Amino acid sequence: MSDSNTSSAFELEQALRRLYRKAFGKEPEEFHALRADGSARKIFRLCGIKNAVGIYGPDPLENRAFLEFSMYFKKQGLPVPEIYAEDTEAGIYLEEDLGDITLFSLIDKENKDGILSANLSKTYKKVLDILPRFQEQVKAGMDLAHCYPRASFDRQSIMWDLNYFKYYFLKLAPIPFNEQKLEDDFVRFADFLMEAPQDFFLYRDFQSRNIMLRNGEPWFIDYQGGRRGARHYDLASLLYDAKANLSPETRNELRDYYINAAGLDRKAFLHHYPAFVYVRIMQAMGAYGLRGFYERKPHFLKSVPFAVRNIEWLLNNTEIPEHLPELMACFRRITMSVRLRQFGNTKLGLTVRIGSFSYKNGIPLDDHGHGGGFVFDCRALPNPGRYPQYAKKDGRDKPVIEFLDKEESMASYLSSVYSLVDASVKNYLERNFTSLMVQFGCTGGQHRSVYCAECLAAHLKQKFGVKIELNHRELSKK
Repeated sequence: MSDSNTSSAFELEQALRRLYRKAFGKEPEEFHALRADGSARKIFRLCGIKNAVGIYGPDPLENRAFLEFSMYFKKQGLPVPEIYAEDTEAGIYLEEDLGDITLFSLIDKENKDGILSANLSKTYKKVLDILPRFQEQVKAGMDLAHCYPRASFDRQSIMWDLNYFKYYFLKLAPIPFNEQKLEDDFVRFADFLMEAPQDFFLYRDFQSRNIMLRNGEPWFIDYQGGRRGARHYDLASLLYDAKANLSPETRNELRDYYINAAGLDRKAFLHHYPAFVYVRIMQAMGAYGLRGFYERKPHFLKSVPFAVRNIEWLLNNTEIPEHLPELMACFRRITMSVRLRQFGNTKLGLTVRIGSFSYKNGIPLDDHGHGGGFVFDCRALPNPGRYPQYAKKDGRDKPVIEFLDKEESMASYLSSVYSLVDASVKNYLERNFTSLMVQFGCTGGQHRSVYCAECLAAHLKQKFGVKIELNHRELSKK
């Protein structure tokens, strides 16, 4: 550190110590720097007669937004830190110390493969009970004069985020695109987002790292970017927080809980919700690109594989009722990038979706992964279904298993299947892909295909330890 930086750090510490003394009448006994993540602010903990967090922010307008919002929310009984003292000219202030436990740190401890512990699920629901109270403050008369950098998440704000994504992520990743076609899609996308009701407080950075937990109860920080906007955005920020790594089932469960807690019309809310999920992910990816690709801070790129997986899920499971061909093509190119999946040695986990079916009812489509995988035809194998004693049984029943276990052609067939699928599983694990489909078809979808699917599932689980999802389509219909 240079002499000027040393002097500046010393002067900042002295200024915060003076402010602490002014607020509490005594010098702090301890003074520690805290991590500020990607922010330009500097954060410290001052311990003594009362613990406090000292903040230095280089932007006076951002500081004013946080201070004014904090004082307003506090008066409304919302769980935000109390402001103890401020020095506007020095760009510093002291706020209530809420401790070190965040929702993210609890997720890191108690979220196992996207499945929330009972305690974590309860905490998320507490957070979602409080979120509507923040959002309704605009209608309650909240003064938005101090919003920074804009008073609303309007068309200009949306276009800033979309171009942030384009210039700092797509161009630096690099992901190819037709700029004019993408700009045309951006205009249509912004038009669609602006259709959603806007008369709410949009917290803007409503993510797990900005939710503190004290005695198990949630407290909220870092809302200085708040402004008027649609309520969908904050829910998307929380549930698609990349490294929180929530499973799709968990996200949907919490989304529905919020809809009920806020008393919303489900159909109307869901009409715009996927679009807000996309725009939030785009804003976050712009930040990853700026901090990671441009500023060469590699730890920001560790979130990229999780964002890629979220985009992949959205492409396969949601629809935006607006024609956005170039934007959707960009998202597909992102999901097919092996490089983007491998930052930070992140292991997203592969799920092999294995199924059985009857050719009479058509081949199942892959609606989760990359639109590929394997479809194996079992109709050339010996068929137990031709024998009366097996007619009402299926490939999971012991008599059918014993019948097929004795067939040399079945052993040879499965050996070939294992060889092909093993190679793909190994490759997918290396490339950090998350989904592989394998389907077995036969005449009725009851005996041979079911048996083969069960055998492959057991083989892959034993050899690779991957997650398996089994679906016997025709049996499930029965």
